[in-house]
Amino acid sequence: MAKKYIIVTGGVLSGIGKGVLSASVGRIMKENGINVNSLKIDPYLNVDAGTMNPNQHGEVFVTEDGYEADLDLGHYERFLGIDMKRFNNMTAGQVYKTVIEKEREGKYLGGTVQMVPHVTEEIKSRIKKIETDLLLVEIGGTVGDIEGEIFLEAVRQLSIEEGRENFMFIHVTFVPYLNVTNEFKTKPTQQSVQLLRRIGIHPDMIVIRTEREIDFSSLEKVALFGGVKSNYVINLPDLKNVYEVPEQLYRMDVHKLIAQRLNLEINGIFKWSCPKVFKQVRIAIVGKYLGTDDAYKSIIESIFLCGYKKPELVDAENLEEIDDEGVKNLLSKYDGIIIPGGFGKRGIEGKIKALKYARENDVPLLGICLGMQTMIIEFARNVMGYENANSTEFDEITKYPVIDIMEHQKKILSMGGTMRLGAQKTEILEKSKLSEIYNGEKETFERHRHRYEANYDDFKEMYAFPDDENKENKLIIGGKSDFIESVELKENSFYLGIQYHPEYKSKVDKPHPIFAAFTETIEKKKNIL
Repeated sequence: MAKKYIIVTGGVLSGIGKGVLSASVGRIMKENGINVNSLKIDPYLNVDAGTMNPNQHGEVFVTEDGYEADLDLGHYERFLGIDMKRFNNMTAGQVYKTVIEKEREGKYLGGTVQMVPHVTEEIKSRIKKIETDLLLVEIGGTVGDIEGEIFLEAVRQLSIEEGRENFMFIHVTFVPYLNVTNEFKTKPTQQSVQLLRRIGIHPDMIVIRTEREIDFSSLEKVALFGGVKSNYVINLPDLKNVYEVPEQLYRMDVHKLIAQRLNLEINGIFKWSCPKVFKQVRIAIVGKYLGTDDAYKSIIESIFLCGYKKPELVDAENLEEIDDEGVKNLLSKYDGIIIPGGFGKRGIEGKIKALKYARENDVPLLGICLGMQTMIIEFARNVMGYENANSTEFDEITKYPVIDIMEHQKKILSMGGTMRLGAQKTEILEKSKLSEIYNGEKETFERHRHRYEANYDDFKEMYAFPDDENKENKLIIGGKSDFIESVELKENSFYLGIQYHPEYKSKVDKPHPIFAAFTETIEKKKNIL
């Protein structure tokens, strides 16, 4: 069977759910017996997402092989249940960098290097290298963006070369509702489709995103002016839970429409289980990237997948400005606290105040990456009495550098792609809370993204191992590799810090066990109270 392609483009607005739509389409086709994979194309000039501010672009998602990717790869992993790799993301920066390097090496035999054919050939080559029966290609941004035009041209060429019968173009667009005239306005969608057609791409399916269900006459209008069959115009209104999208698409027979268009044999089977009702516990994420919920997307989704309501963001910087009583008043309404990862000094003292409150009041606490590091700083200051203990990331001349940069990093000046990245083996120590969470497993492979680590060699007196007799007022090491992977406290119901990022491995039907244990502890504690 020839390889099939579904190309997903967006129109009118960015952020309307192309990634969720792509992932959901992939899931319903996978359930129907089709071998699927995905590719996210990002037209920005960054080589990867590693140096991008989460307030602007959302979280950086890290793959098993250590690639720093766009957050949409997280959707693909959670929905498809497969691990993404670096080849599942392509950026304009990667493409142009490769083309320029080839030109410098004389690979083009002295020819004039141009957007067509050299850049388009590089794009097509990367797309074709992904081995699968059905490849979903999501092109970031919206039709009409200058930076995305070359990618649209490349897939247009590819559809001719590989056979138009093997390609399906799905255009995702937004139709606003105008309260003044009490009607849906389809004109922006019509113009978006016209832009596509001028490029030489004719959509086979149009997915209309709306805030509520659209009327039939508007769907007919989109079909007429978009030049597609009316049954290939799909309305996807806002849902309370994005994990209901695959089910919704299946009910609308989208899998049958795709199979018909691409001549695929499907089995008609669809098994999908996701949380529908969410338990009402209040969890705070004490962070500093508050520009968008997407900054902590995988953490939020991990809580969702455990069946609990959405965590609330608390500004770590605000906590810096108030005293201990104020911190208590602010945080006492929450049943659990998460201290997430991040970079830079801003908000650190607020996180430390939150940690002190959680530790002293036995509030279930999960620290991730920087969250674990600030747990160690707080413990050093307030339990060990190491005044102004800190990380050298925030204070290079601190007397107590309980967190320090990785040794091999000290001579590296570059910011991009220089951290400890991707899956690394962690040894899980018996009799620890971590061992209990992992059901007695001896080791695990978890994804990392950091360049600072616990300075164990200089501050061994702060730590204990699970089988040590004296563990009181010590940070217990539950997981280790070449460095400390996790710390916990014996005295608290759940006070766990991990250097790695468990949120990246949560899947539908299989949330990461650390989040499952964290939320279960919160619920039990709440019920007792």
